[in-house]
Amino acid sequence: MISWLLHLDNSKKHWATTDKKMANTKYTFTEKKDTRSGFGDGFLEAGHQNENVVGLCADLIGSLKMGAFQKEFPGRFFQVGIAEANMMGIAAGLTVGGKIPFTGTFANFSTGRVYDQIRQSIAYSGKNVKICASHAGLTLGEDGATHQILEDIGMMKMLPGMTVINPCDYNQTKAATMALVDHVGPVYLRFGRPSWPIFTPVDQKFEIGKAVRFIEGSDVSIFATGHMVWLAIEAEAILSDQGISAEVINIHTIKPLDHKAIVDSVSKTGCAVTAEEHQINGGLGESVAQTLSKQLPSPMEMVAVNDSFGESGKPVELLAKYGLSAESIAEAAKKAISRKQG
Repeated sequence: MISWLLHLDNSKKHWATTDKKMANTKYTFTEKKDTRSGFGDGFLEAGHQNENVVGLCADLIGSLKMGAFQKEFPGRFFQVGIAEANMMGIAAGLTVGGKIPFTGTFANFSTGRVYDQIRQSIAYSGKNVKICASHAGLTLGEDGATHQILEDIGMMKMLPGMTVINPCDYNQTKAATMALVDHVGPVYLRFGRPSWPIFTPVDQKFEIGKAVRFIEGSDVSIFATGHMVWLAIEAEAILSDQGISAEVINIHTIKPLDHKAIVDSVSKTGCAVTAEEHQINGGLGESVAQTLSKQLPSPMEMVAVNDSFGESGKPVELLAKYGLSAESIAEAAKKAISRKQG
């Protein structure tokens, strides 16, 4: 049986798996950083990668961390002001001339406020626009329910041809942003505001549509996305202490979904849990459930916001209140396991 060692001080948390036959990957963080900064740094690198990359922002350059790109490439950056719908139309038009526009504003304004413009001007005609959205989910924190959009993944994944990406930490967000340059077609890239553990490799290759297995297990599959991936790793430690072997898989791309990774994992474990900072309706859980219902009907539990708006508060406290903690994931895993037959 795998045992877990936890070392914790004010600056470092260290998870390590040990086994008589093999040692699995160690997950350590010595630094926390917001995923929006990963976008900002990746966006600057994308500008150096390809001279056709341009930026548009709706009066939130500092919040979206787009200032370095603006300074480096002033002729390729457009401050459109608080006019998000207009920004989407401009971005769509720029693609006609071969540009690769990255738009930047809060997730609520990137989706809910401009859904018609995205549907008509970008998705319907397959324009090569990268819709980059910060301050998503409950972890936006103190700004409260009006800004804590929890429906954006569902809205965007339903648009034909739209790719939906939700990376888990600073390094993965930077890598995902850079990968968008070579991807042709509309993309929704979701990231966040709070400082969060950095636990993926600096030099990783980001593959759109390819899930990443972080921990191998045999009793339950945990499919997590965004900030919830780290909490899924913490949940695995809780379960391991109770003699339960959980597999943790990072679903950073919600559309196109890695159906094979899901089916392969659940074929082994027999049940699944999804974890997301989103409404239970329309998000990752719904997509995984659709895959399993068609290919491998299995017991499944979903950890998500249950048909509710958020509220103002500290990010971690909000996650706990709304049932999105590591403990909630562990409890959901045990419930899924209890529903297995045989």
